Amino acid sequence: MSTPRRLTLAALAAAALLAVFALYTRPDFLLQLADQVWACF
Repeated sequence: MSTPRRLTLAALAAAALLAVFALYTRPDFLLQLADQVWACF
């Protein structure tokens, strides 16, 4: 795998992790997500 491609994938992975961690700071979002998952059952 080439270096630019590897750096791009690493940057995308880091951005995805930061987005997930940012969502964990919003309890209202987590409650809504839990309610939506629970509604599936």
